[in-house]
This record gives sequence, structure tokens and C-alpha cells, in this order.
Amino acid sequence: MAAPRVYLISDTRLFREGLNAMLRRERGLVVVGHGAFAAALDEIGELAPELVLLDMTGPESLRIPTQLHSLLPGLRIVAVALADQEADILACAEAGICAYVPQTATVEELVAAIIRSLNGELVCPPRITALLFDRIAALAKAGLPTAATEALTPREREIAALLALGLQNKEIARRLRLGNPTVKNHVHNILQKLKIGRRSEIFGRRFEVPPRQAQAAMQPRGLQP
Repeated sequence: MAAPRVYLISDTRLFREGLNAMLRRERGLVVVGHGAFAAALDEIGELAPELVLLDMTGPESLRIPTQLHSLLPGLRIVAVALADQEADILACAEAGICAYVPQTATVEELVAAIIRSLNGELVCPPRITALLFDRIAALAKAGLPTAATEALTPREREIAALLALGLQNKEIARRLRLGNPTVKNHVHNILQKLKIGRRSEIFGRRFEVPPRQAQAAMQPRGLQP
């Protein structure tokens, strides 16, 4: 069988070139290319790798998996340098990432994650597996009432969707070009309308946002159309 084809995505040139050099020495893998977020989509569409290594330290990281899967539905995506934070891990799972390699991982651990991912396995530490199952159980037991979500204004739904990704008020304010006090007031109103006490209870929920608003909200500051 042909060796699996791997592509590296990172905006940090030193990181991706160093990782590229290390992986090229590994037998059984073929690194077909590496690039920054802006150029990666075009190259991946042409090169058609089986797996992508995605640097999670970039501001656009969580936007990339959806776009990659639209190009190559069967593509496996491994998150690299993932922070050990609940919100980040759950957001990756929702984005369709199949393996999580922490910032403290070795090259051997990364290669093992690649091989297991290509074999159809979900690769993550036992603690993360427990976290994912707990989250699935929580979502199955409690859904937000339709009437409650319909009570939200379009702007509140937009902010709620970003809260569901684990973003903090300052980041939401930057993305939507709003003042921090304005975002804080919206969050307060959202919690009241949904009849929940903590913003963490919104995490992982889905909110319908008009496509144009959603596109602008999910782009980092300075990239809005």
C-alpha cells in the first residue's frame, strides 16, 4: 500500500518547517506539503492528502476543519499543540477533528496519533474521552427549549453562537467590533432569556444565525467582508 500523504498547516513558519523536517525522516509517511492558513486550502485541494496536521495556536484554527471537509469529505484532521483546556478540546471535537496532540507531545506520539487516525480511531487521552462522553450525556439530557432560543434577537443569537464555541467577552467584542460593555449586556440578556445561570451551560449548543452574520462572526478581526 502507498504511504499515507500528510499536509501540515501552521502560520508559524519555523514550527511547520521544523515539523516537516522531522516527519520526513519517518518511514511510512509522505509529507506532501506545508503552508500557512491563507494558502493551505488551495494546495490541499490540489494535493488531496489523506491527513492534515493542524496547528491549533493560530487564530483561524477552528474555521479550517469545516472548509477542509467540504473539499475532501474523508480527510482526517489531527490537532497539534492543543492547549489542555476543556473549551478548546470540545470545540475541536465539534469541528470534526479526530485526534488531539498536546503541546507536550513527542514526535513519536504525534506519529502514533497519525497512524491511529488513519486507521479510523479517535485519538485522545483517557481524560479527554471521559470529558467528551460527559458532554454528550449532558447534551442528550438537556436541550435549550425552542421558545427560549427564539426569544433571542439576531445579535444575541450571533453572540450566543460564539459563546457556544467557548469565546470570552473580549474576543467576541473584537470579532463583532463591539464594545466590551455592550457584549457583557448581551450575555446577561442571553442568560436571562435562556433561563440559565452560567455561560458555560451554553457551550456546545447550536444557534441559528443568518449566514452572512455567521460568516462575519466566525472570522478573526480584520477579515470581515
